Amino acid sequence: MSDLSIRTISAEQHAAYLAAQPSASFLQTPGWAAVKSEWKAESLGWYDAAAPDELVGVALVLYRQMPKVKRYLAYLPEGPVIDWDAIDLGRYLRPLAAHAQEQGAFGLRMGPPVATRRWSAKTIKDAIAGGQQPKLGDVRPDVIEPSGATVAAQLRALGWKAPRTGEGFAAGQPQYVFQVPLAGKTQDDLLKGMNQLWRRNIKKADKLGVEVSLGTPEDLKAFHQLYVETAERDHFTPRPLPYFVKMQAAMAHQPADVCDFRLYNAHHEGDLVASTIWVRVGGHSWYSYGASSTAKRDVRGSNAIQWRMMSDALAAGASVYDLRGITDTLDPNDPHVGLIQFKVGTGGEAVEYVGEWDLPLNKALYTAFDLYMRRR
Repeated sequence: MSDLSIRTISAEQHAAYLAAQPSASFLQTPGWAAVKSEWKAESLGWYDAAAPDELVGVALVLYRQMPKVKRYLAYLPEGPVIDWDAIDLGRYLRPLAAHAQEQGAFGLRMGPPVATRRWSAKTIKDAIAGGQQPKLGDVRPDVIEPSGATVAAQLRALGWKAPRTGEGFAAGQPQYVFQVPLAGKTQDDLLKGMNQLWRRNIKKADKLGVEVSLGTPEDLKAFHQLYVETAERDHFTPRPLPYFVKMQAAMAHQPADVCDFRLYNAHHEGDLVASTIWVRVGGHSWYSYGASSTAKRDVRGSNAIQWRMMSDALAAGASVYDLRGITDTLDPNDPHVGLIQFKVGTGGEAVEYVGEWDLPLNKALYTAFDLYMRRR
């Protein structure tokens, strides 16, 4: 079969295609280009010669300039949105590489939305308690996704470089995430799937009068104050308020209503005790950012707000509630294990994706850029 053709498309065409798909990453919506305004961005569409006016795939490509040189890394976060079960992925990827090279790219990086392995909450809990396998990847998975190995084999054959854990560009998305499957479930099913602590905390928050409501753009300032407080407590660097203002404006008002963007607030007796950002594209919903107060932690606002977001995702017809990244550590003595233990309480599953793959288009510049990013 011959390669597909590829060309720049409008944001409207891009969004309309995504809106017709079962799901896609919100990082692949055209609105994400406005969030990453410091990068050049382009919406691309694939076409088949047999139906030249019909899109068969789309991508948001972000171009990051190499220092002092007008050459770019072309980056497709959690994309592109193509048929990853295709027998010949080269039909999509060869024209993508040629187009990126024409735009001045010295390398391509992409994150195929293809899962490879899954671990249930019970498996993870048992592994942490056993203490014998410090890495999630060393634990026998509950599910091995056959498409993961197939896609990886095709990418290697096409010259793409496999991800190197803990190395490479800093712009990458997590290879391991934690998700709660929603398809075919009821609210009662979700509650029964949680551990006893989560169920008790949700009930406690309700009993103590914690109220969860949808926020407005005017509430972003209060969200950010709580987010900065959370960052100081949990020792991470917070993003500035203008980033979230830009994110709300760009994501909430996209063509074809492709993205559902919401701010949630949890109050107790008038005090804001938790605030979060929730995003949904098709059947995939995300808990994107979260913040909670140091005071009144005993009213369990974080559990209440998670339960509301999960319930609203179910009501909106989502098939997945995604709590985003986790590290692969299962070492009880590692401080990062607390994050996966919190998420395990939801009763969901850890999911490993194929990771982010690189295709050098100019080997000398690609090597130089890779070294620069790793030394920053």
